[in-house]
Amino acid sequence: MFDRPSDHRIESIIGGMLRSGVILATAFVLGGGIRYLVQFGAIKPEFRIFRGEPAALTTASGIVRGALGLDARSFIQLGLLVLMATPVARVLFSVFAFAAQRDGTYVAITLLVAAILLYSLLGEH
Repeated sequence: MFDRPSDHRIESIIGGMLRSGVILATAFVLGGGIRYLVQFGAIKPEFRIFRGEPAALTTASGIVRGALGLDARSFIQLGLLVLMATPVARVLFSVFAFAAQRDGTYVAITLLVAAILLYSLLGEH
C-alpha cells in the first residue's frame, strides 16, 4: 500500500519537530516576558512577602485560558509547557515511525520510554 519511511525521512521529521517545538516555546516565553515587563516592569518588587503562583497557572487548562486572555505569565508558562511537551511528542512520534517500519523491538522500547515519561509528568508525586 505505502512504502516504509526511510530512517533519513524519520530523522528529518523528528529534527523538524524538535526545532519547531523549541522555537515555539522560545517565542511564547520571550513574548510573555516582554509583555510582563511592559505591564509590571516599573513596579518595585516586594521581596519580603512570598506570593506563590496563582491557581490558574498550575493547570494546563488554566494556562491556556490565561494565554487566550493575553496574560503575560500564562504565555511564559505556556512556553514552558510546549518545551516540556516537545520531547514527549518526539517519543510518541517515534512509536508510530517504528511501527510503520515494522520494527517491533524499537516499538516496545519506545513505548516503555513513553510510559516512563508520561508517568513522570502526570503521575502522583
